[in-house]
Amino acid sequence: MRNAILYSLFFMFITTGCNSLKIEKPLDKTAIKRKINTLLTNWHKAAAEANFDNYFGVLDSVSIYIGTAGEENWTKEEFANFSKPYFDRGKAWSFTTLERNIYVNKDGDFVWFDELLNTWMGTCRGSGVLEKTSNSWKIKHYVLSVVIPNNDIQKVIEAKKKNDSVFLKKFDK
Repeated sequence: MRNAILYSLFFMFITTGCNSLKIEKPLDKTAIKRKINTLLTNWHKAAAEANFDNYFGVLDSVSIYIGTAGEENWTKEEFANFSKPYFDRGKAWSFTTLERNIYVNKDGDFVWFDELLNTWMGTCRGSGVLEKTSNSWKIKHYVLSVVIPNNDIQKVIEAKKKNDSVFLKKFDK
């Protein structure tokens, strides 16, 4: 009887102890990077195909999209309202990826990336942040900028001077 009690206690200890141990499988950052790469490629493809729902469905409800102009710092809703007429006409924009780097945090629920893109504006750089929530990745923040060769920066600075004086007036207090 005493042995039966000891075996029962031992079995309960082993069972409860094993159940309380959290056995985690190793994080597969390569698989996450592949998934994000596909998501971003499909996101750009949705714009090229003027698929409004697929394009804006990837953006989180609180996402921010920063475009190439100084005033283009949009919430998802603002960016969607601006973009809707282009999507409705069946032609939004077409960005093809030339290069993309994806980085994953240690928990595998947060990534950031940068990419070089071929666009109607020439080569641009995009960068952004995505978060995984409820098994779905959402873009939280995206920044698009025009790539300017260092040898041409003086020409761009001169061209910007005209616009900057008008644009910066709204920040004068």
